[in-house]
Amino acid sequence: MKNIKLTTEQRNPLSYRIDTKSTTEILTIINKEDHKVAGGVKPAIPQICNVVENVIKAFNNGGHLYYIGAGTSGRLGVLDASECPPTFGVSRDLVKGIIAGGYEALTRSIENAEDDGDAGIQAVKDVNINENDVLVGISASGGPNYVVEALKYAKSKGAAIAAISCNEDTRSFDICGQENSIFIHVGPEIVTGSTRMKAGTAQKMVLNMITTTAMIKTGKVYNNLMVNLQPVNIKLIDRAINLIIEVTGEDYKTSEKAFYDADKETKTAMIMLMLNVDANEARKLLSTNNGSINKVLDERGVQCNIS
Repeated sequence: MKNIKLTTEQRNPLSYRIDTKSTTEILTIINKEDHKVAGGVKPAIPQICNVVENVIKAFNNGGHLYYIGAGTSGRLGVLDASECPPTFGVSRDLVKGIIAGGYEALTRSIENAEDDGDAGIQAVKDVNINENDVLVGISASGGPNYVVEALKYAKSKGAAIAAISCNEDTRSFDICGQENSIFIHVGPEIVTGSTRMKAGTAQKMVLNMITTTAMIKTGKVYNNLMVNLQPVNIKLIDRAINLIIEVTGEDYKTSEKAFYDADKETKTAMIMLMLNVDANEARKLLSTNNGSINKVLDERGVQCNIS
């Protein structure tokens, strides 16, 4: 078998003869193996931290975070990117997932797309990647030409680059260097080579960590509350109003009025009520403090009353 040295391509002795097991036994084996994923991520926190710091810098300088991958890895990048606008109220272009084979590959497998290095280069050219941006290459094996060539090109343009892989000593790691190479050791898969399983779960965990931490550090979260959410439906409007109640201590009617007076801007409504200012003044305060409620309150000498 080609690339048999790759951990993710080896057989897992704990799942030998899994085809003879009962349904409950199979599920138990899968669950037991999945428990290894979080433990595999923990040793990579220093490298993940380096990547997050680069992402924060990019966001503060008007840059972007791009994920690039093929197959499952590419889909995970698109998934994480697509959740950022509704969760954190950011533009759709701030975080973007690029997948080998294009968006058609989101719903069907295009296996040979990962081998096309020129397409990887073109994909990052198409987003005009530059020195203000970050490109994270995602792949279980760490070696698809599509990802590797994209990373090389992005590096040549001065972008910060990083790679996520479930194998050591990969081509993508060689390009990114040790500090920005996120190795997640999860071992062989239950079904040999099926990296949509533990490897995919591990990659998604890391992507969650990168975007969530970067958004927290750039003022999109207050305390542990999702204050930058986009209230685009009834459920989210109710959530936003309840967040205002939680933060300000005001009743529902007062919080609802502030929410609509602020044109459904949750953070603006919070500042209005906490500092007794109008919507325009609240927006100015947030704008001059990088959208951070904490910084606005510190500037005004007001303490947070929620735990």
